[in-house]
Amino acid sequence: MGYPLSEENEKIQSMADLLRSGATLTSLSCPACSSPLFRLKNGDLWCAHCRKKVIVVREGQEFDEAQRLTVLTALSSLERTLLDKMMEINEKIRDTNDPDDLQRLSVLLSSLLENLKSVRSLGKRRR
Repeated sequence: MGYPLSEENEKIQSMADLLRSGATLTSLSCPACSSPLFRLKNGDLWCAHCRKKVIVVREGQEFDEAQRLTVLTALSSLERTLLDKMMEINEKIRDTNDPDDLQRLSVLLSSLLENLKSVRSLGKRRR
């Protein structure tokens, strides 16, 4: 009887499956999670960790409408995730009196706020 795969083992298994199916490991990394990207047989870039297609746009290169909508959808999803995480941290800050926890949570919240600012800035430029 097999044991359930841990999340990390599932990611490694997914990467191995991509390689077996003919995908190529690239030198690029996912902008969302920093995991290595794979080039599928059809030429698409794929993040095995996020389980999403990744679109690379060179500086000065324009998006077509489908790519623009994909990017806006991804940015919107990322914004929602960041806001959810900020709410979770807010609850933890409210529930703790430990100065070390407060410091750690404050640093994390500050980082999330900076990321949210960046995501919103990118979204405004793409509209």
